Amino acid sequence: MNTDFHRIRRLPPYVFAEVNAMKAAARAAGADIIDFGMGNPDLPTPPHIVEKLVETVQDPRTHRYSNSRGIPGLRKALAGYYKTRFGVTLDPESEAIVTIGSKEGLANLAQAITGPGDTILVPNPSYPIHQFGFIIADGTVGYLPVEPDDAFLEALERAVLRSQPKPVALVLCYPSNPTALTADLAFYAKVVEFCRAHDLIVLSDLAYSEIYFDGNPPPSILQVPGAKEVAVEFTSLSKTYSMPGWRIGFAAGNPRLIGALARVKSYLDYGAFTPIQVAAAAALNGPQDCVEETRTIYRERRDVLVDGLTRAGWDVPVPSASMYIWAPIPEPFTSMGSVAFSKLLLKHAHVAVSPGLGFGENGDGHVRIALVENTQRIRQATRNLKQLLSDPEKAMAEAADAAQMSVAAK
Repeated sequence: MNTDFHRIRRLPPYVFAEVNAMKAAARAAGADIIDFGMGNPDLPTPPHIVEKLVETVQDPRTHRYSNSRGIPGLRKALAGYYKTRFGVTLDPESEAIVTIGSKEGLANLAQAITGPGDTILVPNPSYPIHQFGFIIADGTVGYLPVEPDDAFLEALERAVLRSQPKPVALVLCYPSNPTALTADLAFYAKVVEFCRAHDLIVLSDLAYSEIYFDGNPPPSILQVPGAKEVAVEFTSLSKTYSMPGWRIGFAAGNPRLIGALARVKSYLDYGAFTPIQVAAAAALNGPQDCVEETRTIYRERRDVLVDGLTRAGWDVPVPSASMYIWAPIPEPFTSMGSVAFSKLLLKHAHVAVSPGLGFGENGDGHVRIALVENTQRIRQATRNLKQLLSDPEKAMAEAADAAQMSVAAK
């Protein structure tokens, strides 16, 4: 059998695999690993959402095939959320669709809109599905800076005006995974104006819309007048309501793009399990004090982690949104690169982080730290890191010896 499959061949090596293997081996040997690696919320799903799931699953009628576009009540709940939160009016029939997590929605829309060789513009660094969804769909990727400023807009203009054929779509993600950068409406307005003028599709990933800490809620690109002419926005319940395993997300915006996504999904799935969709509607329609409680917990974790890292001698930016700290590799470890530095932290401090290289070449000078451990564990992690950072020469020498032994073993 020929196993040199075309689409698999186009995918690069999985950067996180090495660190994940080390993490698994350390745990198997009995090590207590404090894991900031994956953005996997550890908080419980609010009880009223779970109760609605349990109630609904008792009805055998809900165990039949669902609707690949999502049940009407959930699409109406999404429209209500957009109206309340952003002042945006959505037609739940033509401008909203339920996805099996926002990741599935992005990947399937990539299949719908991408032709062989089409170019998609993606910030670098960025969440892997933002580029690999299009690579799997036989597209090519052009990279832009991630900071939402004039330099980004200038790079966007160059990429569109100097490329033949011109790119077909632009991916945005603010609050950003992994960098935690945020964008304002003025930035979105400039992007929409440019993309309308150049017939460029905009895909906005707003998965962290409700995880913010400074009293300034992140905006939606759909708030910009005319944005629906070019834009679709993806949202998710994974972070807002601590429902990552439930796999519920949404796409909203341009009717033709929503229709294209619906067409592809109609061939591939029957939608999420109906009781999960009913519970998701209860999340959006129900009391929202649980969301503020989630924000408060992440804010406390952020503050404890930033304070502890600072005391350990590692200066990191304070994120105003998302559940990540995008930490520059401190001196004298900068020359190691993010994968080797992540391995060093795992071996010597029993702290797992995500190497920035996994989010793009421009991320290699950073690691991503997810706020998914409680404050007690965070304090333990910073104590471990302080001990490591207090004698960097010793740690680097041991890392170099380990690398030489690994090479010799091969």
